[in-house]
Amino acid sequence: QVQLVESGGGLVQPGGSLRLSCAVSESIFNAYHMGWYRRPPGKQRELVARLSTAGSATYADAVKGRFTISKDNANNTLYLQMNKLTPDDTAVYYCLATLGVVDYWGQGTQVTVSS
Repeated sequence: QVQLVESGGGLVQPGGSLRLSCAVSESIFNAYHMGWYRRPPGKQRELVARLSTAGSATYADAVKGRFTISKDNANNTLYLQMNKLTPDDTAVYYCLATLGVVDYWGQGTQVTVSS
């Protein structure tokens, strides 16, 4: 079973940056589409960014131009670079690997944007 472990969350001031990492237990990037989702306080989980097996990235409108999803094939790691953070970005961030109807989720990492 594929295991995903997120890291890199924390407390950051508005306007700051963070880079989230998702360590994957197997070499799956050639077969699995990858993504980052988040669950803001009191809200449902929402898509942040997706990365296809072909390397095509898509972003939620709320993060376009500020966040970048990328992957390191050699180290089986997915990243989310987050810049110009605002309090609205406060959420638990989750990594997802999906192949057809099979989804694997990480445990999440908390990001809090506050002064």
